[in-house]
Order: sequence, then structure tokens, then C-alpha cells
Amino acid sequence: MIPMTFTAYVSRRFVQMCVLMLLALTFLVALFDFIELLRRAANRPDASFGIVVMIAGLRLPFVALQILPFSILLGGIVAFWRLTRSSELIVARAAGISAWGFLAGPLMVAAILGAIGTTALSPLSSAMLARAERMDGQYLRSNAGVTAIAGGRLWLRQADREFDPQGVAIFSGRPAPNRRGTIFSLTDVSIWRISGNDRAIQRIEAPSATLGHGRWELKDAVTFNADRRVSPAEDISFPTDLTSERIETSFASPDTISFWALPDFIALLEASGFSAVRHRLEYQSLLSLPVLAVAMGLLAAGCSMRASRRGGVGKMIAAGVGAGFALFVLDKVSAEFGQAGTLPVTLAAWVPSIAGLLLALALLLHLEDG
Repeated sequence: MIPMTFTAYVSRRFVQMCVLMLLALTFLVALFDFIELLRRAANRPDASFGIVVMIAGLRLPFVALQILPFSILLGGIVAFWRLTRSSELIVARAAGISAWGFLAGPLMVAAILGAIGTTALSPLSSAMLARAERMDGQYLRSNAGVTAIAGGRLWLRQADREFDPQGVAIFSGRPAPNRRGTIFSLTDVSIWRISGNDRAIQRIEAPSATLGHGRWELKDAVTFNADRRVSPAEDISFPTDLTSERIETSFASPDTISFWALPDFIALLEASGFSAVRHRLEYQSLLSLPVLAVAMGLLAAGCSMRASRRGGVGKMIAAGVGAGFALFVLDKVSAEFGQAGTLPVTLAAWVPSIAGLLLALALLLHLEDG
């Protein structure tokens, strides 16, 4: 009963410090983000103080999700250091309670915090961040939308089964945003209809195309057939499974898409000819978050349970913070390699978590078992 009671006590102290550190760091980062938004809004007459506050508030869950692993590291270091300084961990270990025993509870708490971040905080963060980015584009940016992101022309691919069950249609055109910045029509449109064996079937040229419910409405379209016959200009209704929201979202940050919606959206992107590397990397990173949280908890324990009488406590804590920053840098570097295609996406997403876990286990094994 004593190990279970002591483990629950350590777990309670651990989760209290982690949550407190998460709130403090989120508030600190959000404050700097709010100051930056105020600076950008200084020359925007439409961006009132209330709009800036709303944008900053909508970004809070996203900030908390990004800070969660580091808050577990810092919160764990503070919690374990306070338990060591008060000699509670020293007495427990002298009584025969192994560090692996009373660390089981805090590590389980860290895994639960990571799982909550993946399954609950991520969907909330994506929904609120998407709204924040729409407001940011409407009030604080001058050239938001797909036009600015795609360099002027939009390329789309969709299924085209009129001539061939495996056929595809490739669209190219200049996006025409409406007042909200959402794509609903294209100008200077070209459509190539290609069979499943990569044989050109038709080419359609139209001055404009409007995306309706399940159809592209082409105005004054001219059709060039494979036998070089040209049809007169006419209005054409072209079936599609694309929507304006899907087109716009495909260019948005993967952070604005819920964890639960990412698998289906990745399949849709790849079927439509878009690159889904960033979205697959985001999905794998969210899957690895509980493992990264456990690694941070282990690293915090290994860097703060050293007895004060042995000296070097400050150096160990500093080393733990430095290791956390090193894992953060490794995460960013591996993500860049993953997006560039140098590393497989799964490997790029899981490298920081696995590396942090192995480092923390090695440190703790050295301190506990010699």
C-alpha cells in the first residue's frame, strides 16, 4: 500500500506542476503574440482592439498544444526537484521504494496529458486556429488567400469517368476570391482530360469557371478533341467532387485540420493530386505526442532527482532544459527533412520522441542502477 500511496502522491504533485507550468508558459507566449498582433493592427483601421483580442484568444489552444511537451519537462523538473529538496524522494528510496516504482504514476500522467493533447486539444486548436487565420487574413493581411500562396495559378486534379473509368481531368486557372477570400471561381481556365493510360482525350479552354454544388459551370468554353476538331463556344457543366472549402483548406496549414479529420483529408488530397506530405507529417507528430510526453517526464526525473548533498543539482537541471531545447531543434530539423522528402514522413515525425525516450532512459538507468 505504501508504494501505491506514494506513487499517487508523486503523480499528484507532478500533474499540478505540469498544468501550472502549461498555463504560465501559454500566457507568456500568448502575451508576446498579442503584442505582435497589436503592432500589425496599428495601420489597419478595420482591426479594432476587440478583433485583436479575439484573434489572440482563438490562438490560445494552438499555443498550449505546441508548449505541452516543454511544460511537462519544466513542470516535472520543478516537481521532482522540490520532492528531492524536501528529502521525500530520498527517504522513499532509502525505504526500498525503487525510482521505477514511484515514477510509473507520473509517466502514466504524462502519457495521458499527451493523449489528451492529441485527441481533445488538437481538434479544439484546429477549429479555433482556422477561425483565427480567417480573421487574420480578413483584417490584418492585404494579400491572403490561395492566389498569394499558389503564385497566381491553381492546379487541380479530379476523377473524370465519362470516357474512361480510370480517367482524370487536370484544371488550371487563376483563382478569383470573393469578399471573404474563399475560392468560388477561376478565370483563364484550361482543362486537360486524360485517359487511364495517359492518352489525351480533350482539352477545354474557357474564360471563366464557377464551382457550384457538385459541378463546374464553364462559360463560353471551347473544346479541342483528339482528332483536332474544335467545337463552338458553349456553356458546359462539368461534374466534380471538389468543393470551395476543400480547395481552400488544401492550401491552409495542417494545424487548422482536426486530428480525427486528417486521415480522410490526406486521402482526398492525394486523390486530387495535391501533396499531402505536410498533413501526413502533422498526423504522425500528433500520434507521437504521448511518447514525447513520456520522454519529457523521464528526462525531468533523471535531471532533478539527484541528492542536493552530492552537488551539481543546478548543472543537472540546466542540462535537462538544454536537452529539451535540443529535442525541440531536432523536431524542427527532422520536420524540414520530412517535408523535403529526404526522410520518410513517419521517421521524421517519430525521431524526436524516440531519441528523447532513449536519452531519458539511459540517464535514469545510469543514475538509478549505476
